[in-house]
Amino acid sequence: MYYEQYHLFRDVQMQQVFPDGKTFVDCRPREPMELLEDRYLREKHLPGFSLKQFVDDHFEVPVPMQQDYVLKPGSTVREHIEALWDKLVRPQSDGTGSKLALPYKFVVPGGRFGEMYYWDTYFTMLGLQVSGRRDVLQGIVDNFSHLIDSVGYIPNGTRNYFIGRSQPPYFSLMLRLLADETGDISLRRYLPQLEKEYQFWMKGVGEMGPDDRAALHVVRMENGELLNRYKDENDTPRPESYREDVEMAQGRDERQVYRDLRAGAESGWDFSSRWFRDGKSFDTIHTTEIIPVDLNCLLWHLEQTLSDTFGLAGNAQEKARYEVLAANRRDAINRYLWDELKGFYFDYDFVAGAGTGALTIAAATPLYFGLATAEQAKLVSMVIEERFLVDGGVLTTLEQSGQQWDAPNGWAPLQWITIRGLDRYGFTGLAAEIAHRWIRLNTQVFERTGKLMEKYNVVNASLDAGGGEYEGQDGFGWTNGVLLKLMQLYGS
Repeated sequence: MYYEQYHLFRDVQMQQVFPDGKTFVDCRPREPMELLEDRYLREKHLPGFSLKQFVDDHFEVPVPMQQDYVLKPGSTVREHIEALWDKLVRPQSDGTGSKLALPYKFVVPGGRFGEMYYWDTYFTMLGLQVSGRRDVLQGIVDNFSHLIDSVGYIPNGTRNYFIGRSQPPYFSLMLRLLADETGDISLRRYLPQLEKEYQFWMKGVGEMGPDDRAALHVVRMENGELLNRYKDENDTPRPESYREDVEMAQGRDERQVYRDLRAGAESGWDFSSRWFRDGKSFDTIHTTEIIPVDLNCLLWHLEQTLSDTFGLAGNAQEKARYEVLAANRRDAINRYLWDELKGFYFDYDFVAGAGTGALTIAAATPLYFGLATAEQAKLVSMVIEERFLVDGGVLTTLEQSGQQWDAPNGWAPLQWITIRGLDRYGFTGLAAEIAHRWIRLNTQVFERTGKLMEKYNVVNASLDAGGGEYEGQDGFGWTNGVLLKLMQLYGS
């Protein structure tokens, strides 16, 4: 792995040879990086030297995938998605350049993203299931199992510069989805990987001293309960966003800023006012101090799946142990993340010892997993209908910070979680209304542009979604997956 140690890397990123910092780390060097570094240091001061030309001469520059998305005239949105699968599904990854080797079929989101991402992939799988692509579902699960065995966890994405952090842990949901197709054998077969996934997220338990509040992903709460946060193992700038991170950290505690930026990237909500201490300014990011609602619901599901799978395997002792862990987490979620007065779930700032007060659609996650009581679900549904429901679906947050995981943007995975969570508790009318609004928005943008986008402006369908560290991308894996599944459930 090469990055900060090389002058060439730092200069390319800081001088913005490419407008998108991800482009260079995805480039494939034509010679060993050590040789290119030596050549660069010899040549950089020569008259007429061009850093851009040097990179073009010595690296294979990736071509954005949008060029492959040729819309067949007259295609419906369903037909377009079915045709896109052959563009987004890959047979394997050879592990060259910054790519991680993947021995089985996998799926990429599209656009600038030519690798597989962790939580994106679950929502893409929903559509692959509708399309009958069981072979791809199997390949995806086998690849993630391979990564758990070889890396120790599932990285944020399948590039070496993502090593050090994961993403929202959807592996247990992937196995449940595969089990819908193949039966419970899929749960039993991947039980060792399920355990390793859990051990990764809980590793900090063994590293905390008696006076420590937190270590790695684990936080010890006021009464001794264990909950989780996002936490990358590194405290350096992200290679794919090197310039942005360096500039953000200037004049501040650089290492802490890098930790919080990396933790925000691990959350998948990169970036959002949700992680800002003042709820507005990026300068106040403090992700590592926050216990997120959705992360802890996902880990409850992992504990519950481990309990169920050990039961299938006939191991009553381990089944009972994970049942206790899941029950303890459920109690802690209700104790720290539920606000009775506001009737809503909130992230918790464990340093301040209080909820963050940030209204986000992540509050629908306990409904999705069945963790809420009937009364809690009713109160959450009322807030969603009153505050989050807009013309194109539901907002991500109520803040307009300029970040992509804030208003006016909406995202396919969050629509899915909200819709299915509401439906689970009997709020079928509201669930259907959100689904129909999201389907209509996706279809309108497709008819206007010929594209299926990574994110959408849910307030005004005539405007593109904005914010973030890069331009909006089309393709797009999780949009395709959620849209196909919702059209199957709710019609077009």
